[in-house]
Amino acid sequence: MSLLGRLRRKARYSTDNCRIYAIGDVHGCFPLLVSLLQLIERDQRARPPLETHVVLLGDYIDRGPQSREVCELLQAMEGSAYFHCLKGNHEETMLQVLKGNRMALRFWLKYGGEETLLSWGVDQGLIERAYGSEGSQWQLIEAFQAAVSPPIIQWMTALPSLHRHGDYLFAHAGIRPRFRLDEQTDEDLLWIREPFLSSKARHPWRVVHGHSQSETAQILHNRIGIDTGAYRTGMLTAIGIEDDDAWSIEAKAR
Repeated sequence: MSLLGRLRRKARYSTDNCRIYAIGDVHGCFPLLVSLLQLIERDQRARPPLETHVVLLGDYIDRGPQSREVCELLQAMEGSAYFHCLKGNHEETMLQVLKGNRMALRFWLKYGGEETLLSWGVDQGLIERAYGSEGSQWQLIEAFQAAVSPPIIQWMTALPSLHRHGDYLFAHAGIRPRFRLDEQTDEDLLWIREPFLSSKARHPWRVVHGHSQSETAQILHNRIGIDTGAYRTGMLTAIGIEDDDAWSIEAKAR
């Protein structure tokens, strides 16, 4: 096909004359998030002016050391029409703990909740006792409820499970293939791996997601995965999108 033909070819996926940056799972890596936002701003300035949106795909907390700082930064941006934060499965679990769910607490402590509790100033000794004592688990829940401010709880509770823009759908984990959007559940959007990851189907939208780690961004015809395990690898990844074009931006720990 000639160059002119390629230029005139209609994009398979449209971003509705916007540029979108999506950011993968932060997991308490506050310095990486700040660095990545600066890199996105630099990338944006280097390109032609265009209405721009930033979408964060959830899992702001756990595993890394600064969950509180991450949440406070993102909550301060609440209300912007160009900045969109989604809910991840780790936020869903934290909210269950704050509601007094002791089973959720036991699950959460195994998957990064301890680091989040510490970031909110909860006593290390109380956390350690909670591993083996039901009474201490209730005390830990009460201490955490007292530590987290109501604005943070309200912000986290209100986080949506998906965001649509043009032909792109943003969700923390993905979608259930061959199901309509109104048939997708929060369990699908926040937790799914298979059969989504292995699906070769062209979905009604190109899905941008985190949740399932890969060494680099996975840019496929039907989905884009951008969880590069920041807490483990020291690399937090974003993807820039304009219609069919997608490019990765990486913030790396020094």
